[in-house]
Amino acid sequence: MTLHIDDLPRAIREIKQQLRHDLPDYRAAFEQLEGDMKRQIEAIRAEMERGENPVPQINAEDIVNHRVSEQQKALIRQRGCCTVKGVFPQAQAQAWNEEVGNYLERNNFVEKLKNAAEDNYFGTLAESKPQIYGIYWSKPQVEARQHARMKAVQVFLNNLWETESNGKHHFDPDRVVSYADRTRRRPPRSNSLGLSPHVDGGSVERWLDENFRHVYRHVFSGQWQKYNPFAAEGRTEVREFPSPAVCSMFRTFQGWTALSPQRKHGGTLTLLPVANAMAYILLRALQDDVPEESLCEAKPGRALSINEQWHPLLLTGISSIPDMEAGDTVFWHCDVIHAVENEHLGEFDSNVMYIAAAPWCEKNAAYLERQWPAFVEGKSPPDFAADDFEVDFDGRATPADLSSAGREQLGGK
Repeated sequence: MTLHIDDLPRAIREIKQQLRHDLPDYRAAFEQLEGDMKRQIEAIRAEMERGENPVPQINAEDIVNHRVSEQQKALIRQRGCCTVKGVFPQAQAQAWNEEVGNYLERNNFVEKLKNAAEDNYFGTLAESKPQIYGIYWSKPQVEARQHARMKAVQVFLNNLWETESNGKHHFDPDRVVSYADRTRRRPPRSNSLGLSPHVDGGSVERWLDENFRHVYRHVFSGQWQKYNPFAAEGRTEVREFPSPAVCSMFRTFQGWTALSPQRKHGGTLTLLPVANAMAYILLRALQDDVPEESLCEAKPGRALSINEQWHPLLLTGISSIPDMEAGDTVFWHCDVIHAVENEHLGEFDSNVMYIAAAPWCEKNAAYLERQWPAFVEGKSPPDFAADDFEVDFDGRATPADLSSAGREQLGGK
């Protein structure tokens, strides 16, 4: 289910006119919302100045034993992100890190990368791409995705959402599915390998697709206080522009698992820990200083860029994530602004495996139908550039490496 628009500038002009017509006081609504953003960002900056990290931190043991408090859950919903300590034992994560490195080396990956397809997903972002490797089916990646402790964390995160409204179940929070993604391996003393602030999971679609507009209906009606980023209604029906680099699955949270220590200034993730910042982005594009054919530089098939020209306030709230050890994970809501530090000033590699939280729903089940044959054949998954590096890789995971849970999560036949 994809979105097709022949004349994009015209479509943008028309939707902006329609949205302004439906919300005559779009300027006043935005000013109110801007006040709310300032308050949230001031609170975040005050925490940072006190030496505290505004990104909530919880322990995997507390998730497994159902000890996470309602207060902790409320903070995660407000901030839209969290780190989870001890999802995997450090020794396990370190062994995975070594095996991923060996897998790349023995299969001559760096040489093959020179012939890689260019997806241009990050083409509008200020910095170049980080060292993200287009491998999906190494044994460590498959093992981590199907691990029972990872599933427990994903189920916990899915259940932070309001999954039912108006008598309809929007997704099954207790049934997780595997979205095969890549790995990052970033050596120390590397710079200009970061990503400037952005949001994944749709750019211009958020304004142009009627299902996306339904998700954000309270924002576009000026009742942004009613907008709940964790309300699932409409989320599993949104439509994206077809692209070899845009996620077409519904992820409740994006995330990654640390394979090495992660430190501030160590080439790692930064976040704007404000769950409802998307409301600001959406109404900002309707303001009179934005050209009629522009949605603040949003481009189809690309990450949604958060930039100095249109969103300077949001950039002032960007925070480093807490220090993490191998085996810890970080997750951020699918609408949360995130970036990767330009410089890696640390002494050791900054390595991670991208593993999100994705629940079972019809949208995701349709994706699994296409992802399963890619796994069996060692090809790149449907959402990614068709490099198909791993078809003949030595040591690639196969269906024999799947547990029964892993097979079910991958949609195995």
